[in-house]
Amino acid sequence: MIVLTGVRHQILAIPSLILPEGTTALIGPNGSGKSTLLSLLSGLRLPEEGSVRFDGRLPREVEIGWVDEFPDQSILFTCVFDEIAGPSRFACLPCGETERRVREAATLVGIEGLLTRTVRDLSGGERALVALATALSSRPDVLILDEFDSHLDEETARAVERAIGACRCPYVVRCTQDMEAASRADTVVFLKKGSVVHAGPPAEVFLALEKTCFYPDLWRCGRAGGA
Repeated sequence: MIVLTGVRHQILAIPSLILPEGTTALIGPNGSGKSTLLSLLSGLRLPEEGSVRFDGRLPREVEIGWVDEFPDQSILFTCVFDEIAGPSRFACLPCGETERRVREAATLVGIEGLLTRTVRDLSGGERALVALATALSSRPDVLILDEFDSHLDEETARAVERAIGACRCPYVVRCTQDMEAASRADTVVFLKKGSVVHAGPPAEVFLALEKTCFYPDLWRCGRAGGA
């Protein structure tokens, strides 16, 4: 479990929050603290008060994969293969293991045909998939996606959903504005003004949000059709 206890940081005030294994979707209004919470989970920031633990371990003690809203801005290498290989090479893994991880991640994301291409020749969607494959190549314990799906075309978004569903990460924590994607998560956390207002299974959380703009459109249409 991911356990936050007595966390205070900037706008955030979270007395207690427990996230089970699986996919967690963070939703809420702009400025509610979602990205700040992700930065604490990733270890990029330390909480001013309180603690964050992954199965009893600190964020720095677990392998974390991170993809943000503009993944193409963090690409370091010219060749797709080299970009995906970055985490393994920085960890000084043997060449054979590095290649296995690159091909495994590329296949999972569906871009094995792009490995010899140069990044600058790729479309925006393809670059996003390269960034996701790079994060997955380290075989992370936790995959964190900060509104990664905000600017994706429909085809790329479907590829991302397939990869997230097929990856073996014990924990996937994603901040998203796509309520349909959030509704498919195992756990949904609704933040407002830095506080956790609702947390639990999608059916439970979205029932509480039924009269808000956060209720999934497909659910709303389904209820209307069954009325």
